[in-house]
Amino acid sequence: MVTTYTSYLNIANNLQRSIELVGAQPVVARETEYYLANIGKIDTVDQFMADSRIYNYALKAHGLEEMSYAKAFIRKVLTEGIDNSDAFANQLTDTRYRDFAEAFNFARHGETATIFTVAQQGTVDKYMRQTLEEDAGNSNEGVRLALYFERMAPSLNNAYEILSDTALSTVARTLLNLPDEYAFTDIDKQAAFFEANLDFEDFKDPAKLGELMQRFASIWEINNPTTTLNAASLLTPSPTTEISADLMIAINNLKLGG
Repeated sequence: MVTTYTSYLNIANNLQRSIELVGAQPVVARETEYYLANIGKIDTVDQFMADSRIYNYALKAHGLEEMSYAKAFIRKVLTEGIDNSDAFANQLTDTRYRDFAEAFNFARHGETATIFTVAQQGTVDKYMRQTLEEDAGNSNEGVRLALYFERMAPSLNNAYEILSDTALSTVARTLLNLPDEYAFTDIDKQAAFFEANLDFEDFKDPAKLGELMQRFASIWEINNPTTTLNAASLLTPSPTTEISADLMIAINNLKLGG
């Protein structure tokens, strides 16, 4: 049995190799080649948004692929930039929009906005990581969530940043053993609970973050088992007691040690 945690570790511990394999995929390689060949020719927000391949590549790199249809929204993010405190992106809780506006900062740099590393290779690197996580999610959504949370967690400073992101909030609820329905409760109450029960400093400590990801993967495995029934299990009555997260962690450790 390959558990959520072992699948996550297989990728996390071999991240560069995993990304190289993603980059070698024909579609990914073709879109990346096009992006790098053309992004530096983009001088304005209008040109950026008119080239659907450039536009969609950049959005996906920043985890905003689902917003491709919201062109008026994205245009406002790009045209206002982030230098003014009242800029649109700075008013949004989701930090991905600020990162996007920083990467393609037409408001600050004008026609030279796309010549910087952050807009070129930096965006490609983000695209590769995003694609890696999505591919992992095709086999096990828990692995995608763990990889994503691990990537984003060090930059998180408050509960509202978690709550503004569906994937991050899913991981947080799982870590705190909260049901999915908790997402529909009052947002300020959720934020207060997260602040009281999550130590954001732990997110910045690789060792402690690793422990949190192990716990998340173990709880996820309990709720979304990746095991398949074998003949013996079909003949054995299902136990009525639940497997604890701590026990699942111990099982994972035994498998990794063996």
